[in-house]
Amino acid sequence: MTGISKAACIGGGVIGGGWIARFLLAGIDVDVFDPHPEAERIVGEVIANAEKAYAMLTGAPLPPRGRLTFCKTLEEAVAGADWIQESVPERLDLKRGVLTQIDAAARPDALIGSSTSGLLPTDLQRDMKHPERLFVAHPYNPVYLLPLVEIVGGEKTSAVTIKAAMDKLPPVGMKGVHIAKEIEAFVGDRLLEALWREALWLIHDDICTVETLDDVIRYSFGLRWAQMGLFQTYRIAGGEAGMRHFLAQFGPCLAWPWTKLTDVVDLDDALIEKIGRQSDEQAAGLSIRELERIRDENLVGILQSLKGGHGGEGWGAGKLLKDFEQSLWAKGGGAAAPFDPSKPLRLVETKVSPAWVDYNGHMTEHRYLQVFGDTSDALLRLVGVDLAYVEAGHSYYTVESHIRHLGEAKLGQAIHSTCQVLAADDKRLHVFHTLYATATGEALATAEHMLLHVDSKLGKAAPAPTTVLDKVRTIAAAHSELALPEGAGRYVGQKR
Repeated sequence: MTGISKAACIGGGVIGGGWIARFLLAGIDVDVFDPHPEAERIVGEVIANAEKAYAMLTGAPLPPRGRLTFCKTLEEAVAGADWIQESVPERLDLKRGVLTQIDAAARPDALIGSSTSGLLPTDLQRDMKHPERLFVAHPYNPVYLLPLVEIVGGEKTSAVTIKAAMDKLPPVGMKGVHIAKEIEAFVGDRLLEALWREALWLIHDDICTVETLDDVIRYSFGLRWAQMGLFQTYRIAGGEAGMRHFLAQFGPCLAWPWTKLTDVVDLDDALIEKIGRQSDEQAAGLSIRELERIRDENLVGILQSLKGGHGGEGWGAGKLLKDFEQSLWAKGGGAAAPFDPSKPLRLVETKVSPAWVDYNGHMTEHRYLQVFGDTSDALLRLVGVDLAYVEAGHSYYTVESHIRHLGEAKLGQAIHSTCQVLAADDKRLHVFHTLYATATGEALATAEHMLLHVDSKLGKAAPAPTTVLDKVRTIAAAHSELALPEGAGRYVGQKR
């Protein structure tokens, strides 16, 4: 699967900035053109939020961040890019003019995507000399976390272009869905607009406040939709008889005069003020940037939960995240810093994320084990026990652990871990990890583990192959010259 080598983003607002962050964190260089005088500040704030979110989202090795360049002209920005994403304001004349300008300046083989949320690609590509390469690539905010992209072609868009666009999205952690026929607002926004129209009537008629309406969504069907969508949720609602029974039972309700979907509410000044006032009260003084960070933390938690769903295989957007992480491990998991035999291996660098802390703002107990587990995994990748090795049916399993808590890791704190190999033979690997506060060098915790090499297909211990053992023994021999770490060999309750 061929990924994106270089991207260009025309427009750096909320959506454009999200695209920029998504590309940069995937290791792709991005050239940007946006004449807005504060474009660099706005994009910088979006990227900062994205980096905080990714630190919570995954421990997989992200590639080095791509290079960000702000260009003085559109032509300079698109030169050399193989994916160009247009994200200018939603006006047909403006978008059509910008896309035609991009078309004239871009490489002949460049893909051109528009972030439009509803304009038809046929209308957008009208004046282009190479309309076959224009398609709608409609994302959802925040683009750097929500993985879906609606891919919609126009009358002149080629099938080759659609396939190329779909193929280039998974390497940046996104899922393209091909909308078979172009239609105003596509699929996602059509659904959202129907719900939005009904919601506005409920506020207009004083049935509820905006906060009550949001509570109805987020405490009920919004949770179902996040992991199973609409039709599969209703299939379950049909009981053992499934979707056909559900449609037979609830289908007649659709003819009842419950909805005002065919009527458009008058958004007059009074209604705008009512909604604005209620929205201000609901926000309770939180700024937009604070709300964005809360949103990102919540989305990360949902994605992480879905990643562990379906027996660990992942479900929905969580499975996509799991697959994306596996690709990151495959690309960067084996990369290692130069081996310094004079000290323990420094293997994990991270920060204490909001998802890791308890009510005191301290890292919860099981997160220490997670970091130490990540340290063991990093050591194993270093000696050749990578994803392919595990999929082939062999691995090291941790059979015994002892963790000491010496200090407290706190929210936002930079931490890192080291590993010292205490002993190794053909089946066993005895290691000692230490977790440090990066800023002060204070030891926050230690973990002593015994790992056993296993043949997972046979379900029993087995000698590691020579290719792995040679690397293990090289590290073990070097570490045998180091002093035994303080606390090695301790047991629970032993006096200090």
